[in-house]
Amino acid sequence: MNRLEGKVAFVTGAAAGIGRAAAIALAQEGANVVVTDVDFAGAESVAEALRALGVRALGLRHDAGDEGDWQLAMAATLREFAHLDILVNNAGIGTTKSLLDTSLADWRAVMRVNLDGVFLGTRIGIEAMRPLPARPRNRSGSIVNVSSVLGLVGMAEAAPYGASKGGVRSLTKAAALECAAKSWNVRVNSIHPGFIATPMVEASLQRFAKESGTEVDVQRKGIADLHPLGRLGTAQEVAAAIVYLGSDEAAFVTGSELVIDGGYTAR
Repeated sequence: MNRLEGKVAFVTGAAAGIGRAAAIALAQEGANVVVTDVDFAGAESVAEALRALGVRALGLRHDAGDEGDWQLAMAATLREFAHLDILVNNAGIGTTKSLLDTSLADWRAVMRVNLDGVFLGTRIGIEAMRPLPARPRNRSGSIVNVSSVLGLVGMAEAAPYGASKGGVRSLTKAAALECAAKSWNVRVNSIHPGFIATPMVEASLQRFAKESGTEVDVQRKGIADLHPLGRLGTAQEVAAAIVYLGSDEAAFVTGSELVIDGGYTAR
């Protein structure tokens, strides 16, 4: 407990799933948390739950693919807390469609949130964290970019999603090297979850079941069996990795990709 006491964290896509679990886990370790999502009611609900844990929390409506929204959200964060220590670029959308049926509009919609959003968050997060004359050099920052196992390996009918998550992986490494080279004292890492039991994955399973005329439980077992551990992961298991990367325990970890996939990519 209190591994993050005194730190301020900013989590995108935090109304549900991995983002919600990350916000709660960060707060449980003592961090004050900015909870953002396009679903403002959901973000504020999570923020209220965090306040009940005894930390300060700010809920914001925030479209991660919009530069203006990023600027407003970061300005609100710095007004409220004066500094930022941890930024979790978690917001993302999924799509499953044959490559031949994928329009340019489909492609751009995924890239806007999953890759543009992470680019904007990483750039604006570094600006908020890096040393300036008005900020002490001993303050450090950690950016955690949520990629996917599909940023490491391919999957049929998931080309835009996989491409966006692969871009997150490469962007993370480039940003980590630049921050290190310029002595900005900001670490940047990516995490790569396998299939996690979240509302987004559940919605996909429901859609697959409807399209194939099978039971949802059959679809769920099929996805679980892709993982050598034989199950889907939990949002809390991913959140634990985010807490580690945001903590001082990971002070020598940057440019890394932490895979949390039940063995999915080990084959």
